[in-house]
Amino acid sequence: MNESGMKDVVITLRSSQRVADGEEESLELVTQGVYEFGAHGIRFSYQETELTGMDGTWTDFRIQDGEVTLTRRGDVQTQMHFSPGKRCDFRYDTEYGALLLGLETYRLDCALDEHGGRMEIEYDMDFEKSFLSRNKFQIDVKEKVLKS
Repeated sequence: MNESGMKDVVITLRSSQRVADGEEESLELVTQGVYEFGAHGIRFSYQETELTGMDGTWTDFRIQDGEVTLTRRGDVQTQMHFSPGKRCDFRYDTEYGALLLGLETYRLDCALDEHGGRMEIEYDMDFEKSFLSRNKFQIDVKEKVLKS
């Protein structure tokens, strides 16, 4: 555990995106991050890399009361809320400009405890209510094992 009370972890993020024409893209990122489990929910964060196309951006997931909030700060800035059956409209800011997007979560499974675990989120994304893509996050969080 570091001085802030957050544990150092290894985060494996698998994401997939299927666009309207059926083409699918997948990405897997294994990175170091920090993790906190407490009475006020769960939080984990990591630095994006060139692999994700968002180098220079810090990504933060907060899980509380059956909802997940993803916040990105840096070269990409946004805040997305995932709650099954609810729509979220959000602004996605990049160095090239901003987009107003929407998402609807249709599946959220969270099996995280004080040691880490797994979370899966499936959602549809749209632009001006026109379907853009079906997306899935599968995130595994594991405590870093210290070598002696």
